[in-house]
Amino acid sequence: MSKDKSEQQVFDVERIRDLIELMKEHELSEVDLRQDMQRIRLKRGADGPVMVPAAMPAAAAPAAVAATDAPAAAEAEDDNAIYITSPTVGTFYSKPKPDAANFVKVGDMVDADTIVCLVEAMKMFNEIPAGVSGKVVACLVENEDAVEVNKPLFKVVPA
Repeated sequence: MSKDKSEQQVFDVERIRDLIELMKEHELSEVDLRQDMQRIRLKRGADGPVMVPAAMPAAAAPAAVAATDAPAAAEAEDDNAIYITSPTVGTFYSKPKPDAANFVKVGDMVDADTIVCLVEAMKMFNEIPAGVSGKVVACLVENEDAVEVNKPLFKVVPA
């Protein structure tokens, strides 16, 4: 009978509501709690990075190219561009280790499952998948920059 009582405490609706309020208050996208053989995992928001329409302003304008068709091509790329954004507040890392190569660089082709960076939040390193297939045309943040929820990290032109 004590087992039933402890299960009721872990999965109590009021306790779950309190956890949801804490998640909102601290802008957390996931909570995973374990105690003995019991576990509760709450997740909110989209499963992957949030895709923002191309209307969002870019961090910097690309340098002008001498070719006459280049401005038209750049505008077409901007019209189709998708931004990979941060799903949480944290620190952006472009590489898995300080001495390793970046996950991706400008010009790389990515697919939806390609890990493009890490965002550290509360000592947890979250791998951020591209969520889209295409060509990376800009990295909008520097390694170890602080990022906010929905801050654009990469600009990708879909394939």
